[in-house]
Amino acid sequence: MKNFNEMEQELLRSGKADKVKAIADSPDGQKLMQKLDAGKIERAVQSGDSDALRSVLMDVLRTGEGQRLAKQLEQTMREK
Repeated sequence: MKNFNEMEQELLRSGKADKVKAIADSPDGQKLMQKLDAGKIERAVQSGDSDALRSVLMDVLRTGEGQRLAKQLEQTMREK
């Protein structure tokens, strides 16, 4: 799996970083951020605990906001 810095650089090179930021800043993104446990995510990232990160992602995708954001991100990433 690519590390987050590499993914960030790839988004910047492709010109999609602003689109991804706009999706994160959307009303759905803001609602979702309020529901997330930032400390849990940070600990999982720092420790490299992929199972914990997968669990958080699955929790996100069980919400309406998460499903809409995932669809928007998928469409953005497919754009040329």
